[in-house]
Amino acid sequence: MTAQLFMGNHQVLYRKYRPYTFNEIIGQEHVVRTLTNALNTDKVAHAYLFTGPRGTGKTTIARLLARHVNCVKRSDNTGTVCSTKDDVCINCASFLFGNHPDLIEIDAASNRGIDEIRALKEGIRFMPVQASHKFFIVDEVHMLTKEAFNALLKTLEEPPSHAIFVLATTEIHKVPSTISSRCQRFDFKRLNLEEIKNRLQGIGAQEGINIDDAALELIAIYADGSERDAESLLDQVISFASGVGNLNITREDAASVLGLVEFSVIREFIETLVAKNSSAALALINSSAEKGYDMEQFLKASIAYLREILLLSINSEVIEYVVKRIGKEQTEAALAQAQILSKEKVTAIIERFLEAVQQMKYSPSPQLPIEIAVVELLN
Repeated sequence: MTAQLFMGNHQVLYRKYRPYTFNEIIGQEHVVRTLTNALNTDKVAHAYLFTGPRGTGKTTIARLLARHVNCVKRSDNTGTVCSTKDDVCINCASFLFGNHPDLIEIDAASNRGIDEIRALKEGIRFMPVQASHKFFIVDEVHMLTKEAFNALLKTLEEPPSHAIFVLATTEIHKVPSTISSRCQRFDFKRLNLEEIKNRLQGIGAQEGINIDDAALELIAIYADGSERDAESLLDQVISFASGVGNLNITREDAASVLGLVEFSVIREFIETLVAKNSSAALALINSSAEKGYDMEQFLKASIAYLREILLLSINSEVIEYVVKRIGKEQTEAALAQAQILSKEKVTAIIERFLEAVQQMKYSPSPQLPIEIAVVELLN
């Protein structure tokens, strides 16, 4: 990673609080349990394929797996690994500082050609320098060229016993079946609202900062299931609030940093559609634009809220899952509107708004596609 992650003594939160053991991983219990069992029974595979949304722990767990496999304490059959950063073996110390000679990480987004994979194959031939196994983590593996995939396939078919691969991707459909079939696949899931809130609350406590529950919920919703995004957003909000000597973060602080369209505005907008009041809907669109709201975000927030209304109109039993995603207040409002709007009408609005999102790219006025969509839907 080439980005500058340190300014003075500051370390960004997602780096500072990156999990050091499997016990610290949240939201991916199925992955942790399977890998832990494999470690305990010495049944670690030669190749893994981690797939799922960004920021859900794919690279972090890959690094943890590399550390656990190569921990000296574990290889000494002590039944554990170095569990604290203050008392670590030589391998865990190298993994901790990110300079282990037997951990090779490749970003396939920028190293996607056959030459890079050939160089990797050359490196595989040599025995580990310090550890028992060499680990090769290929991030965004779906970005490799066809020729590079073919070269990688040959390596996966006959890997040396000292090499372990972890391939990570956010777009599993772009990974050839010939590759995926030779790996143990793990599907990472988005974290739910409570998991992210609890994580951020814990970080806030360690940083000595009090964060309102409403602020936590707002950040968690905006992160869309990504732990890394949530921690990066919290970092921004803390910087904003600290700038005014404030150790208490409010919902207003979070909203100011994120530039979010207030939920009350989205709810009112949908209410004007329910009431078929086109003049009120158009007035609200224009007032939102005048306040400086990003109109694409305004429309996407409306679509996301309409999706929850659609789900609730089809089956009200999904309410607990909706609450986990968007919180209690928004769910109650969505449920009330789901009882008024038919699922056919909600579907029609969503489809038209999705078209409007695409039209925004070419529109001379950001709110024009929304205005046209509203007029067409209500007249």
